[in-house]
Amino acid sequence: MRKELIGLLWLVVLSSCGGKNAKVDPFAAMVQWPDTAVQEVDTLPVRNVLTPLEADELFDDFIFNYALDEKLQRQRTRFPLSYRHGDTLKTIEEKDWKHDYLFARQNYYTLLFDREEDMELVGDTTLQKVQVEWISLTEPLMKKYCFEREKGMWMLVAIEMSPLEKRAQGDFLSFYAHFSADSLFQERHILFPLQFITIDPDDEFSVLETTLGVNQWYAFRPQMPVGRLSNICYGQRNDALSPSKILKVNGISNGYSNIFYFRKSGGEWRLYKYEDTSI
Repeated sequence: MRKELIGLLWLVVLSSCGGKNAKVDPFAAMVQWPDTAVQEVDTLPVRNVLTPLEADELFDDFIFNYALDEKLQRQRTRFPLSYRHGDTLKTIEEKDWKHDYLFARQNYYTLLFDREEDMELVGDTTLQKVQVEWISLTEPLMKKYCFEREKGMWMLVAIEMSPLEKRAQGDFLSFYAHFSADSLFQERHILFPLQFITIDPDDEFSVLETTLGVNQWYAFRPQMPVGRLSNICYGQRNDALSPSKILKVNGISNGYSNIFYFRKSGGEWRLYKYEDTSI
């Protein structure tokens, strides 16, 4: 049965894209590292009386509105804004704020988890504090935006920059930077046969669970985020000693959805399961 499923998957790939993965490449238009350096502006939008939005109920809805709407962003940022870079602490006044698109100009964003059950926190409407992280794998540097819910409204209350090695997930991220950029290293750090979950081509409401060998991996593997990641911390555990990490890649308005499951054993990280439920 397993061979039949793999054969079916091969036929789907060959018929749809000549042996190549035909899914939309969510990484074709990588943007530059977000620049929130202070910059003077000549005019400022009029600040209205703040009122809760429908998007305030779910943080994911709010953060995309916050990133795209310049006026809303100024209203939902607590000025003077606390800004910490390493051991240096300063504040940013409203007149010095530059509109920050966060990851909204990309066509994907990523999330990191230690456990599968933590992925359910994404839809939690009772959250009071959430952090959005930009992770540069090449610096290495992490930029964290701290949001709090005040009177039912999400507000940016602080930004923090720090070296990646001081963060709980530094060990995994150093590995991932190598894994995503080096195909030979990648192959050596995949546990074959690799567990593979994807949508049944004959029934979009069902999934196929099978395995991939080395050759099938090269036929089915997606393009992975390279150089930088984002992460939204809803309250999930980020344990430096956790033996498992999950990287979820969500497309923005394009139906793309991939999940990569990693496990550390014998001192080395390996990908042991891959899930592609893109539509």
